[in-house]
Amino acid sequence: MAGQRTYEYTLRDAKGKLVKGRIEANNEGAVAARLKTMGVAPMSISEVQNTGLQREIKIPGLGARGISMKDLAIMARQLATMIGAGLSLLRSLTILSEQTENAELAKILSLVRGDIETGLSFSDALGRHKATFPPIMLNMVRAGEVGGFLDQVLVSVAENFEGEVRLRGKIKSAMTYPVVVFCIAIVAVIGMLLFIVPVFEKMFSDLGGALPAPTQFLVFLSGSMKFVLPPTIVGLIVFAAWWGKHKNDDNVRAKVDPVKLKVPVFGGLFRKVAVARFTRNFGTMLHAGVPILQALDIVGETSGNVVIADAIKDVQVSVRKGLALTEPLARHAVFPPMVVQMMAVGEDTGALDTMLEKIAEFYDQEVEATTEQLTSLIEPLMILVLGILIGGMIVALYMPIFSIFELIG
Repeated sequence: MAGQRTYEYTLRDAKGKLVKGRIEANNEGAVAARLKTMGVAPMSISEVQNTGLQREIKIPGLGARGISMKDLAIMARQLATMIGAGLSLLRSLTILSEQTENAELAKILSLVRGDIETGLSFSDALGRHKATFPPIMLNMVRAGEVGGFLDQVLVSVAENFEGEVRLRGKIKSAMTYPVVVFCIAIVAVIGMLLFIVPVFEKMFSDLGGALPAPTQFLVFLSGSMKFVLPPTIVGLIVFAAWWGKHKNDDNVRAKVDPVKLKVPVFGGLFRKVAVARFTRNFGTMLHAGVPILQALDIVGETSGNVVIADAIKDVQVSVRKGLALTEPLARHAVFPPMVVQMMAVGEDTGALDTMLEKIAEFYDQEVEATTEQLTSLIEPLMILVLGILIGGMIVALYMPIFSIFELIG
């Protein structure tokens, strides 16, 4: 990205008309090569010197959105279709950079195209943008280039990313409802403690008399909320900032990931998601022709869970010693016996990639079924919890009113 520059060119078209234009590339040679592939020869090429007023202004949080997994899936499928139809890689990248809706991805595709024109391979050009293209995609593209079946590999990449997008969507659908209801409950409780309870407290103090224990506890919470709430909000903001910066650190994940698999209710879902992601990525890479040890390295990085990554390290050691692939997996509880047995059958029959794909499909369905079960279970539970919280507070507030007439008399 840092080497990209804007160049202005002048050329004559087929009718002899003088045409000027601008193009982004790494150097003048890349500009000339790109124009040559378009069937034209430039008369002059010069770099555009941008002044401060001409520079693009970028405001953090605004402007182009990031590149999502869905964007990469669409790009890979479209690229596979064009290459399979006989278009050259350079022409396909040009079309993609012009038609993609994501401006950031379009810019990166233009850079990739420029790097290819200077002599880099497609995988090496993609490798210059590791923050955008995941390792699994880079290694599969490299295997497709070597084997001469790049279009088929890109289809596998698209299917893999599409499966990952569906998986994430199912997780979000399971988590959205309880999170929203929980946030509403917290806001409602805080609002009542800050604004409603003080009104009742003043009324009760004017009337005199002893308050019931639940009402006293509620009044105590209301009074302490003014002192507890500000530092709590500051603490949550600080924690959110720290978590966003350090959540992927090895020492943090080593403590958090095992706990995620043991969380009540959601632990089983996290486990199925981790197994589905592992089997899908591993099977896709083996199907693309990536060597097994190299595939295991990438799968370990993209598994999303330290428990899975540790199990894969044991598998690598076993494979290097010439032992079976599935023996180490049986020692890790995160892998159900069915998964280990199916992988063992696939290894014995030489169809491990096919078996992994079937396992991934099975666990995708399991995730969907578990998500539906959790949603149907959580909805009434959250409504019950919300009712108990709000209802309990209302009852505690109105308990003294029952004895108001006695106090007045």
